[in-house]
Amino acid sequence: MFKKMNLLPGKFTTLLGLALIPALSLATDYVERKDIPAELRPFVLPNTKLLTYEMADLNADGKPDYVFILEKQKKQPDESSIDEGQRPLKIAIRQADGKLKLVKTNERIVFCSACGGVWGDPFADLTTDKKGFTVSHFGGSGWRWANNYQFNYSRKDDTWQLVKVTELSFHASDPDKVKEKIYTPPKHFGKIDIADFDPEKFKGVGAK
Repeated sequence: MFKKMNLLPGKFTTLLGLALIPALSLATDYVERKDIPAELRPFVLPNTKLLTYEMADLNADGKPDYVFILEKQKKQPDESSIDEGQRPLKIAIRQADGKLKLVKTNERIVFCSACGGVWGDPFADLTTDKKGFTVSHFGGSGWRWANNYQFNYSRKDDTWQLVKVTELSFHASDPDKVKEKIYTPPKHFGKIDIADFDPEKFKGVGAK
């Protein structure tokens, strides 16, 4: 499975170097059908492709789960591009019987394939760690930008909630001058379930 790079703040300096190469393409490859785990194939719906996936113990119960991103495909080549809800992120949890159950979906967190400006496809990475995952993007033209949306599992609420948003930006003419903004609860937002998260409307949202 081809993957781009993790845009966590500590690795942003590497990204800056790549950003200075105008002709570089970071277009995302899809996961080949033969490489899709058999148990995940039923969740790849008609007219969609699997963009990427990660297997991890997402709810700390000792069983492997999946977080994955699909991409809706046009039914006809001459149809308009799909912008809104093009790339749903989904979470499938391992049940006691060993089968997977789809428990969460968000159609806003992953930006569309044409939403990166001159840079092109803005999706950069999907990574997992203990009880959580992070979605990263990078895009822009003269002004470049990147973001990371980090979610962790809450045993109390039995869901994944937003725990950190990192926004980075710089001008291509001055890549060493990076502006960074970090948002965390409860100062900037309250409890936000992954199913309800909107990148455009998270500040001040959620019960604290």
